[in-house]
Amino acid sequence: MKNRKIYNILLVTVWILGGVSCSLDEYNPGGSSLEALMTTQNGFKQAINNCYFGLQRSFYGKQIYIELAEAGTDLWTAKQNSNTNANYFKYAEGGSMNLNMAQSIWNSGYDGIGSCNLALAQADKVIDWDSEEVKNEILAEAHFLRGLYYYNLVEIFGGVTLITAKNEGVDMAPGRTEPLEIYKNCIIPDLEFAATYLPISRPEEEGRALRKSAKAYLVKAYLTTKEYGCSDYLQAAKDVADELIRDCEAGGADLDTYMYTTFDDVFADANNQNNKESMFSIACSSQYGSVNAWQNNLSWMEFYCNTYYFPAVEKTQESIKQWGGNPEGMFMPSKCLLDLYVQSDNKLDPRYAASFKTLWKANKAFTWSEDKIKEMDRNGITTNTTLGVGDDAIRIIRSEEDNYAALKANKLKAPYMIVDVEDLYDDAGKVKMNYTRQSDGKTVLNPFYYFYPSLSKFNTTNVVVSNWSKGRYGSNASIITMRMAEIYLLAAEADVYLTGGTNANRYINVVRERAGATKYNGAVDIQYILDERARELAGESTRWVDLKRKGKLTEDYLKQTNPDIGQYFLNSTHTVRPIPQSFTDIIENGVDYQNPNY
Repeated sequence: MKNRKIYNILLVTVWILGGVSCSLDEYNPGGSSLEALMTTQNGFKQAINNCYFGLQRSFYGKQIYIELAEAGTDLWTAKQNSNTNANYFKYAEGGSMNLNMAQSIWNSGYDGIGSCNLALAQADKVIDWDSEEVKNEILAEAHFLRGLYYYNLVEIFGGVTLITAKNEGVDMAPGRTEPLEIYKNCIIPDLEFAATYLPISRPEEEGRALRKSAKAYLVKAYLTTKEYGCSDYLQAAKDVADELIRDCEAGGADLDTYMYTTFDDVFADANNQNNKESMFSIACSSQYGSVNAWQNNLSWMEFYCNTYYFPAVEKTQESIKQWGGNPEGMFMPSKCLLDLYVQSDNKLDPRYAASFKTLWKANKAFTWSEDKIKEMDRNGITTNTTLGVGDDAIRIIRSEEDNYAALKANKLKAPYMIVDVEDLYDDAGKVKMNYTRQSDGKTVLNPFYYFYPSLSKFNTTNVVVSNWSKGRYGSNASIITMRMAEIYLLAAEADVYLTGGTNANRYINVVRERAGATKYNGAVDIQYILDERARELAGESTRWVDLKRKGKLTEDYLKQTNPDIGQYFLNSTHTVRPIPQSFTDIIENGVDYQNPNY
């Protein structure tokens, strides 16, 4: 396709050493400072850092990206099933979507693409390349990142404007390129180039692209073309996945791949930086440039329930670090997600206990009052019953636990809060919004839906508090965008498409047995792989595109699996996110450029 230039008043890119700015007042069309820098190999290496900036600024680990990637799926509803975060959790409840919520993704994506395009255009002007090999290795970073930016933009927004040349002008009526064409002409060639020339390892440079990074995303890109009616790349997806798997199982000598021996090891605090299972990571640091530390890696806090609704569990700086998450998270697991951890023997998949927090200790002395007893329907508790610091405060139980019967029998008289998952969801999978008290038969707003199993796999003590009073605290733990276990699941997916799943069990059981789950010997289809991905990758910013890639992002599927969400999903609208209005208002063909029905 003929290269086109795209313009956005919030997208105009300014090249300065060490960063990118998006102010029209600062626009420097010639980019002379950076272009002068990029005439030497060392200067070019420094400028390549600019290509990463968009990922760190707006993508992985940021609140909006997590919402785009996980909200509105079969696995989550908004906390307490509320309407506060309706835009992406509940598709604006069938109303008007905020069209600018994703503008930071759009702007940063194209800023990053612009950085990559400039680097690729300037390469032949460098006067002192050590060798062609060195040149290709450095350029491979720009290719990898451009492919990754476009992968995200296409999967979020659908067809977008394809730009593969340095921006030297303004097109006020840009056209859109179909997704498959972008994959064939940009994403796949970029990742293939990167998979050939990127280095095997960078021991002291976490967050830089590696050869395994490119190969991992190449597998996903190949598979994703199936979403757009193309089967030409399925064998290639299987072949590259197998290459990575063989290397991993042989000790990682050729590609530096690795898979931890236990699921717990993946998310151990000791491995929250330089994680060996990571195929590509975003390094976070409180010392990083213009990025505020409190915005680093928000994955650790987005999935926690509102524990502070029970006075024995107080939010403090110490508790934030102790529990690893903010008790004001936004994602409440669906019944569908929780049910996926039930094995055929009616025992819980070990990844449930490893992934979710269900017990909180009191960090503040608490005495039960008559009003609190009534509110929480604790008939068996007498007034003045106390909890001391360190005592059990909140415990969430479910029927598959070995000691469930005893805990349930003690529910109304235990000195702490026992919340049964049955109190949270009905048989249809909806969150129970109302509760009828046993004490007086009165129906009230469910007092238990504040407390639910909270995804805790991202817990870390690597927390930086920038401003406690303003809630500005983030994590310096690195963000894993893809890890080795996912490669096994992608290989299984490719096998289903190619052979009907003849060999898929072999890949799936490596992941399951690593987690201590029972071996699976049944038929493997796309739905089973989707279920296994949920168990292994819950919360890892894959689910929305997983459903999309597998043809499950539909009204019927979401109504069946997560009716609180599915009732608002429209096949004619919500298979892509809206193009930011800040862009469509500027261009001449904005009405036509916007996705249908937004």
